[in-house]
Amino acid sequence: MPKQTVIRKVNQFREFGERGFPAFSRIRKVNHGFVSPPGSSNQGIGYRRPGVLRKNPRPHRRLASSSCGRYAVRMSDGKRQTRNDLMSLFNRLGLNPRGDLGQNFLIDINLIDFIIKNAELGAEDDVVLEVGSGTGGLTAYLAATAAQVVSVEYDPQMYAVVSDTCGHYPNLKLVHADALANKNQINPVVLEAVDKALAAVRRPLFKLVANLPYHVGTPIMSNLLASDYNLDRMVVTIQLELAQRLMAGPGTSQYSALSVWFQSQCKMKILRKLPPEVFWPRPQVDSAILLVIPDPERREKISNRAFLHDFLRDVFTQRRKVLRGLLPKQFADRWSKSEIEQLLAHLQLPESVRAEQLDVDILVELANALFLGPAGSLPVVG
Repeated sequence: MPKQTVIRKVNQFREFGERGFPAFSRIRKVNHGFVSPPGSSNQGIGYRRPGVLRKNPRPHRRLASSSCGRYAVRMSDGKRQTRNDLMSLFNRLGLNPRGDLGQNFLIDINLIDFIIKNAELGAEDDVVLEVGSGTGGLTAYLAATAAQVVSVEYDPQMYAVVSDTCGHYPNLKLVHADALANKNQINPVVLEAVDKALAAVRRPLFKLVANLPYHVGTPIMSNLLASDYNLDRMVVTIQLELAQRLMAGPGTSQYSALSVWFQSQCKMKILRKLPPEVFWPRPQVDSAILLVIPDPERREKISNRAFLHDFLRDVFTQRRKVLRGLLPKQFADRWSKSEIEQLLAHLQLPESVRAEQLDVDILVELANALFLGPAGSLPVVG
C-alpha cells in the first residue's frame, strides 16, 4: 500500500482513543515525575494511584522541563494497546504486520512501564535511541520521560502511523530509514540524528531503549558498543536465545565472540523472560528484557577494542582449533611460531587450549599481548 494511502487512512482515524486505540496525543502535566498507568504494579517513589494524595511526596527524577515540558502520557485517557486494539487498527488501515521486518508489537502495558523504569528515564539529560518505532506504543513513553528521543522506523506504513500518534512531541526526532548501513555499521543518517540530540543536552546520558526487531538486535547492539559514544545503558527486548548467548560462559555451546565482546566491556542482566503471548503477532520464540551497562573499568583493560573485536571473530570462527596452531598463521607478519608458544607458556596456557575454553579476562589479556607484539609482551631473557 502506498505511503500516501496509509497517511490518508491514518488521518481518517486520528481519534484512536474513541475507537479502541491509545490516544497518545492526550497528555497532562504532572508535578512529581512519571505517572504509572492504571493497573501497573510500580507504585514506588514518584508514582501514585489516581485519587490518592501522599503527604510530602518523594519526587521521581525530574522530567526534562526544557524539552518535554514535564508532560507524561496518561494511558487512562484511552484504551491500552492490546492485541484487539492493534488488530482493529491494522484492519482499518488495510495493513498486516510484516514478519520479514520482525514486527512483533509489545501489548502488555505493564512491561512497557517496566522497561521505562529500568531505563531510569526522567532526567533532564537523557538522550534515547529507539530502533523500531512500530505504532508508537513505547515511543510515546520515551518522548514523555526523556530529554531527547531519536526513534527509527524502516517500514513506511508504520512510519506514517507513528508520525500521527507521536509526531506532536517536540523532543522526538522520527527517522524513516534502515537503522543499519550494513551489518558492521549504523546508518549515518541515524548517527547524525543522535549527534544532534546529544548536542542539544548539556550532560547527555545516551541510552538504547527499544523493542528491537529480532533480525537487527545483534548488529545494533554490537555496533553501538563498538562506537565511540559514551553509552550509559541499553534496555532492550530481544530473543531469549540471544540474551543467553551474550551471557554464556566458557566451555558452553553458546559461548562465542559476541559473548566475550560484551562481557569484556559490560555488566548484563536478564531482567525478565517474556513468553510469546505478550506480543502481537506472537513470535515463535521466547524473548527477554536485557539490561546492559557498559563498565569503564573493564574497557580500560583493553589495549585496542578494534583489535580485540577482530581477534575474537577470527579465533571463534575456528573455535575447535588449538591456539598453538591457529595464532602463528593469523599473526605471521608479527609473531613467529616459537614466540607464540613462548607467549602461551608465559600466560600459563596449555598447548592444546582452544579459544572456547578460555574465560573473558584471559582472552582480553591474550589479545592485548598480541596487539603489543613480542617486544612489548614477552619477558626479557637474560
